[in-house]
Amino acid sequence: MFTYTVRRILSLVPVLFGMTLVVFAIIHAIPGDPAQVILGQRATKEAIETFTRELGLDRPWYIQYVDYLKALFQGDLGTSLRTNAEINDEIWQYLAATAELTAVAMLIAVIVGVNAGIISAWFSNSWFDYVAMVLALIGVSMPIFWLGLMEQWAFSIELGWLPTTGREDVRDPVTAITNIYLIDTLLQGRPDQFITVIKHLIMPSVALATIPMAIIARMTRSTMLEVMKSDYIRTARAKGLRMFWVVYKHSLKNAIIPVLTIIGLQTGLLLGGAILTETIFGWPGLGRYVYDAISFRDYPVIQSGILIIAAIFVLINLIVDLLYALVDPRIKYSK
Repeated sequence: MFTYTVRRILSLVPVLFGMTLVVFAIIHAIPGDPAQVILGQRATKEAIETFTRELGLDRPWYIQYVDYLKALFQGDLGTSLRTNAEINDEIWQYLAATAELTAVAMLIAVIVGVNAGIISAWFSNSWFDYVAMVLALIGVSMPIFWLGLMEQWAFSIELGWLPTTGREDVRDPVTAITNIYLIDTLLQGRPDQFITVIKHLIMPSVALATIPMAIIARMTRSTMLEVMKSDYIRTARAKGLRMFWVVYKHSLKNAIIPVLTIIGLQTGLLLGGAILTETIFGWPGLGRYVYDAISFRDYPVIQSGILIIAAIFVLINLIVDLLYALVDPRIKYSK
């Protein structure tokens, strides 16, 4: 297992290297001059040329790429062209916001999706099975932006139960320690702020969880139906084991591998694809950060944001692969 893990981690290096090259080439092909965008339309030609030299954008792209790699190997993500701030210092708060939102969304998706799939397989062809699968189909098909707007209309405007946007109450802001507000409020002993943060999380996390929840439910049902037809399941039931233990202990354990794959892929997709949810709910996450950087042609921020998302995505896939061996002892990574 250790040798396999090290080998997989080393294999990620060329993947990330290739990704940086592709991203660097693509973003430098984006129309528009960063100096012009940052300085504005009224900037003089001399001011634009001076600012371009200061940014180092007048050099050939391959020299800029080599300089970027040198800084990257030293742990330096560069400096934002727009804010002139070190990306290392400012990107964590956005990444933490997206990670918190994604973690809560995936927790909802896994708990609801897995159990809905299990119950649908347990009572296959029942009214619950039909209703659950229809809802799952609607969940996959429903646009996130529409669901988010409907949530805001229903629970914020009409009922007034939940806040419309943001991560916190602007009148009582959270003092950032880890930038993960659920943890920060507990560390500071502020249960009132903890409840406020949860209220801000409910609508965006539910909107973000809808699609992975539906996919997980359908996958769980499919794999559980196949496993529950196995001989050892019939034997367990013939021995008089309670159906609950047959389903959750025997069937789920052998049906969980494809579900784990879906969970890993969906987690990676949510980290990089939460921009619609973050925009609708005013969530200051990594997706919004990169989107704003694209608008301002902020090359270092775009490169760093995509690099971090790609690194997290491949690491999640590695973790899922390692979990296979823990869930199913028949899977060996010794060679």
